[in-house]
Amino acid sequence: MTNSLFELRGTLSKQQRIVLEITGLLLILGVWSLISYTGLVRESILPPPWKVIAAFKELHFENALIRNTFKSVGLNFMGYIEAIAIALPIGFLIGLVPLFKGLFGRSVDTFRFIPLTAVTGLFIVWFGIETSMKVHFLAFGILVYLLPVVVQRIEEVKDVYLKTVYTLGATNWQTIRSVYLPAVLSKISDDIRVLVAISWTYIIIAELVNSTGGIGALIYQAGQRQGRIDKVFAILVVIILIGLLQDRIFILLDRWFFPHKHIQKGK
Repeated sequence: MTNSLFELRGTLSKQQRIVLEITGLLLILGVWSLISYTGLVRESILPPPWKVIAAFKELHFENALIRNTFKSVGLNFMGYIEAIAIALPIGFLIGLVPLFKGLFGRSVDTFRFIPLTAVTGLFIVWFGIETSMKVHFLAFGILVYLLPVVVQRIEEVKDVYLKTVYTLGATNWQTIRSVYLPAVLSKISDDIRVLVAISWTYIIIAELVNSTGGIGALIYQAGQRQGRIDKVFAILVVIILIGLLQDRIFILLDRWFFPHKHIQKGK
């Protein structure tokens, strides 16, 4: 057992993984508590764990934590729906048709280098400062990464599948429906799962505009206006928990829609 823990790219049993995950979490909490108890770092910089836990009560009753959390989750969901609805058809068009790939392929790749925080002002000018602007901004932040990935996933489709359907006399539409769509979507699901975590950064930025609610507005109020670092840490814990829940939901959906990806070899 000991050797397996230090083997390069070794595998852990389910029991080992659970024990190590709990142990790692306890170690982090233990070091955090020790630093706070000994006063190595001021509470204004790193609040002790017990103060962070106590802050949840105030956040719930005085700052409507649950309502603001659901508002941020709703923005995230709407931004993703809009980004996916745009990225998939445009990505397939660029990835499959040489004319459009030549026209826009290089431009799509360069979109990833746009500093999203710098274009916040443009979205305010275009869409105002209400919820629609925040949704469009989140969608754009996801789109600039998702669109090139869709094109890349199309290029990664193996030729053996294409040659097989061509041999069977498939039309272009049948090839797209039976080969490209299943192959690309099964991989895009993993890419979307990763981008869900990144999108929380853009939610914080979007909600600072016209702070009408949401987790981003709460962090701004607690940190810069009130100087309550314990509240900031508590909200960060909420974001982490939401991220873990979203990640688990994406895994379950992926197992449901693409079961072939999760079938172990030999079983």
